[in-house]
Amino acid sequence: MAGEEHRTVAPYGSWRSPIAIDRLTEGVVFLSEPHAADGIRWWLEGRPSESGRQSLVRRDPDGTITRLTPEGFNARSRVHEYGGAAVLIAGDVIVVSDFATGRLHRVVAPEQLEPLTPDRPWRFADMELDAGRNRILGIREDHSDDVVAEHGEWVNEVVAIDLASGDVSVLDRGADFYAAPRLSRDGRRLAYVRWNHPNLPWDGTELLLADVAADGSVGAPRVVTGSDHDWISQPRWSRDGVLHFVAEPDNWMNLFRLREDGGHETFEPILPMDVEFAEPEWQFGNHTYDFLPDGSILAVGRSGGRDRLYRIAATGEARIVESPLTEIAALVLDGSTAVVRGAGPVEPGQITEIDLDAGRHTVLRKGTPFTPDPAYASVPEHIEYPTRGGRTAFANFYRPHNPDFVGPDGELPPLIVTSHGGPTSSAFSGWATGVQLFASRGYAVVDVDYGGSTGYGREFRKRLDGEWGIVDVEDCVAAARFLADEGLVDGKRVAIRGGSASGFTTLAALAFTDFFSAGTTMFGIGDLRAFVKDTHKFESRYLEGLVGPWPAEQQRYLDRSPALHADRITAPVLVEQGAEDRVVPPAEAERIVDALFERRVPHAYLLFPGEDHGFRSKPAIIKSFSAELSFYAQVFGFEPADDIEKLDIHFLDEARARS
Repeated sequence: MAGEEHRTVAPYGSWRSPIAIDRLTEGVVFLSEPHAADGIRWWLEGRPSESGRQSLVRRDPDGTITRLTPEGFNARSRVHEYGGAAVLIAGDVIVVSDFATGRLHRVVAPEQLEPLTPDRPWRFADMELDAGRNRILGIREDHSDDVVAEHGEWVNEVVAIDLASGDVSVLDRGADFYAAPRLSRDGRRLAYVRWNHPNLPWDGTELLLADVAADGSVGAPRVVTGSDHDWISQPRWSRDGVLHFVAEPDNWMNLFRLREDGGHETFEPILPMDVEFAEPEWQFGNHTYDFLPDGSILAVGRSGGRDRLYRIAATGEARIVESPLTEIAALVLDGSTAVVRGAGPVEPGQITEIDLDAGRHTVLRKGTPFTPDPAYASVPEHIEYPTRGGRTAFANFYRPHNPDFVGPDGELPPLIVTSHGGPTSSAFSGWATGVQLFASRGYAVVDVDYGGSTGYGREFRKRLDGEWGIVDVEDCVAAARFLADEGLVDGKRVAIRGGSASGFTTLAALAFTDFFSAGTTMFGIGDLRAFVKDTHKFESRYLEGLVGPWPAEQQRYLDRSPALHADRITAPVLVEQGAEDRVVPPAEAERIVDALFERRVPHAYLLFPGEDHGFRSKPAIIKSFSAELSFYAQVFGFEPADDIEKLDIHFLDEARARS
């Protein structure tokens, strides 16, 4: 690392960085679904070196890590396409979902599996052990041809799976969606959540409670709370048999418990505060609170764009558990020890053990073997800035940072604007290698929490209702304009990038504003009509809330589909797409590319065989990012320091000649 007087002067974006591109995949694993009991820890590892397949591993108290699923097996669920909760671990019972077939398998020994469920077009997720009846409770998604023919879509149900025979019996059906079947500790009551089209879970769910007979039959469920416009999440039974859940009657997703007294029920808030204690259920198995032996609750709460751990006493007092982690995506308890999946500004994704009595953090597994040097880390600054209508929006701003380089006098850095997918989600504040790759090369990056993002209360989240493609675009433009007005970035060299829903925001910003100099869209939506017609069940009516009812508001869909207004796109565009994507099919990307080609707009198109909604293999991840670096370097007019293949950008020279 050079001293201040020895820093090399070089154009922003062209700095040589010690954070190599292969750090995106070299030894990298994507960690999820931690479990913990009796000093043993389990989690899933998604491995780019194995084409992104997820493996279940076990860590014993002596630190030994054992792979439990065999090489070639992908422990992942496809219920709702996004899956989640693909593993059940309860005592000696370990069950995993097979991504390829949907079948459940028992782990009988390390890397030895036995099929449990029949070889049928069924998918399973969100499993719970009913030990007294030797069965599993869970969610099944039935893709049988006759079922789809009868119902017009696949069918979701609450089911029981016999551990001896693998027979599947239905406990509840009729609603469009179910989640979170949770059995009381005495096995006599079952709580679960349901909702119907056109809702996504955060639009409105119902919490159900049903009696369970000794023979396992489930009585008629009753609605405990919730509605088609009240979000109820994460039912969970405390150690003393009290049902808890998360709800937002007063704008914020807070913790509640059900009090039962002589047949009279009341819902008691545990600690009202302007903090979100649940996140959107894009995947099954969200687990952001649990119960400690002393009766207190350990919970992940989000506010100000950051996660924090709260220890809430039975009497209601709360204190924050100090942690370097600002993103905590999962939390489980083993006695007074918490095991979390999290990340911090200079802490890459990890499975960490927290001794709550001693306050000690022990990293069990990092998602990367690379230990960031804090001297090269651009730490995100959470900013608040003005946007349309006198409102405020939020973002994480990363300054270009590399102690070995400095930009030329009078030059400001190019800015890359990005935003989260979803669109119902939030900006990430932990170590993100991709962001640091940009910042350490001399780019500024702003990750926008536009109106509609989570973590700022229901009113902020509802800003996007009927306004997708407008509010998100305006807030992205406003963030860039704010930073340019503050003299922090070059307002004439601003790119926008994003994947999935953020890819739509990117395309809409390019089509409907003239603010951006370039854009990169990864598996982004270009034609809203196609998304309505072609996407999967879970999101099939998502746009009714974000845009409007289809086909009643057809004109609104036409007006906001950037693919239909490609004649208004003048900035260069890089389009990247997975060939196996079922959420946003490749035809979507090709509509955009055809429109750009027809108009001779500078563009490049990369199709990745074998990849779906999000790139998981090592070659795809490396090629995708290298192409993006080459793309910005050519558009902004400098030579990248990295030895990367030059991307072929159609019509770029022609556009330069015209200008």
